[in-house]
Amino acid sequence: MLFELQLKKLVQDLFPQLFNKEVDEKQLLFQPTRKEFEGDITLVVFNLAKQAGLSPDDTGKKIGDALVAEGTLVSGFNVIKGFLNISIHNNLFLNILRDKIISSKTQPVFSGESTSGGPVLVEYSSPNTNKPLHLGHIRNNLLGYSVCQILQADGNNVVKVNIVNDRGIHICKSMLAWQKYGSGETPESTGFKGDHLVGKYYVEFDKHYREEVKQLEASGWSREEAEKKAPLLAEAQNMLRKWEEGDPEIMQLWETMNKWVYAGFDVTYKRLGVDFDKIYYESQTYLLGKSIVEEGLKKGILYKKNDGSVWIDLRAEGLDEKVLLRSDGTSVYMTQDLGTAVMRYEEYQFSKLIYVVGNEQDYHFKVLFLILKKLGYEWADRLYHLSYNMVDLPSGKMKSREGTVVDADELIEDMVNEAAKLTRELGKLDDFESDEAKQLFEMLGLGALKYFILKVDPEKRMLFNPDESIDFNGNTGPFIQYTHARIRSVLRKAESMPAFKSYKDTDVSLYSKLEAKEKEMVRILLKLDGVIHEAADRFSPALIANYAYELAKSFNQFYHDHPIIDPEHPEISNFRLNLCSYCAAMIHKSTMLLGIGVPEKM
Repeated sequence: MLFELQLKKLVQDLFPQLFNKEVDEKQLLFQPTRKEFEGDITLVVFNLAKQAGLSPDDTGKKIGDALVAEGTLVSGFNVIKGFLNISIHNNLFLNILRDKIISSKTQPVFSGESTSGGPVLVEYSSPNTNKPLHLGHIRNNLLGYSVCQILQADGNNVVKVNIVNDRGIHICKSMLAWQKYGSGETPESTGFKGDHLVGKYYVEFDKHYREEVKQLEASGWSREEAEKKAPLLAEAQNMLRKWEEGDPEIMQLWETMNKWVYAGFDVTYKRLGVDFDKIYYESQTYLLGKSIVEEGLKKGILYKKNDGSVWIDLRAEGLDEKVLLRSDGTSVYMTQDLGTAVMRYEEYQFSKLIYVVGNEQDYHFKVLFLILKKLGYEWADRLYHLSYNMVDLPSGKMKSREGTVVDADELIEDMVNEAAKLTRELGKLDDFESDEAKQLFEMLGLGALKYFILKVDPEKRMLFNPDESIDFNGNTGPFIQYTHARIRSVLRKAESMPAFKSYKDTDVSLYSKLEAKEKEMVRILLKLDGVIHEAADRFSPALIANYAYELAKSFNQFYHDHPIIDPEHPEISNFRLNLCSYCAAMIHKSTMLLGIGVPEKM
């Protein structure tokens, strides 16, 4: 909070003079003043009253009087039930605002340049090459990308990484189904995006597999036996063994189908506006993982069962036994993750590695981090699982193998179309050419989607509601985007008027009076750096989203209550135009941290 450090020092210096006792800095608890009370920052007095030997209200009044009398920082105060609400001199806010505006003229809104620290790796996306991206992937990608933007803005050297799960039994299921039922289909022959075509055969495998299980059950097998012994599953398992042996025919099919998927992923990533500095592939890391497992076996940290499978026993740590190599020698996800983690550390010597993965994998990452620690990797303590909750739908949980997921490409297209429809209905097109309108609809549709996803704290489960997300009123992306366009419209109008063309040359610190709504805006504008730091510390883009909404809402209240351009009062107008300009810049900066674009006009 602004002025908290100065106030702490001042109260700490004044306390012995007022009460003949020292006060520890840890006892001085400050919080933002509640909106229904006058003030900029609030000191909690309850824990000081006993030491002062007075009631909380009397203690607060004595401290408030002393702060006002000191004269440099505090202009006034009020005490409400043991809370000392403090008002800071307006000129101090204006001096900081002036410095921020000056620096914003010489620096880009968001440079993307890191200022300190050695690399923080953030892993996100982590798709499988047996299906297209879906709504769950959208939350993952948007969260991961935004966390990278926020960490970078907070002065970290960030490396955005992806791990593509391009091998394993699930990949072989799609490959086998295409061999059996595909009739040579390709993305070119069908017009399907490659990831959609491969996903179609993952669903096809499951359909035929379930039919086989049903037939085996009808012949007297138990459900468990039927699921394990179904011929189609045995064929897929055999294909996986052949892949690990490097069978030329299987490898060629694998490479072909993966290329289809990668081309499809690239289209979706580009439209979502996310990217990566480095992409790892499980097929390139699992062998290192297997060698790490073999080394752990030699050291006696791992053990082998009679069937040849390799395990680690974590029961003493409150976890369980975990298989790391199957009896047939094939690897599991954990094996690959061990190899990938070691490879990344050898390459980057990271200060932190953050895995952006849903909370259904909480146990997996506890096990992974503990295994690495037991294997002697001291940097295992630098690993962090950013666990986020699920996205729910009105129809229930998504299931990829049954084809009931909300496809990412279809969802994006639906959002853009809905944005176009609503924008036209509301008449918010400002003399746009068709190409401009198309770009605006794309920006609004994606802004609505991204904001709705990111405004929810990662730890919270969320229900995705497209209709709510696209609204131009309330806590939505389009509301914030429209606010930016409104401000830019006001500024363009001012710049076309000779009397205000040079408003940017005004020194805002010389403004003589701050109206309540103006001061509220200034207060919000000046806290963005603190919000960024907190969001980086908590890995929570929701804090940035809520800030952007708070700022947009404050501007609209100010815009409603006060004229901005008033030829009869140029001093007031020049100050307000600067305030508007800096407000637009901070909306732009905060939305860029969320990966959201803002329009210049609507």
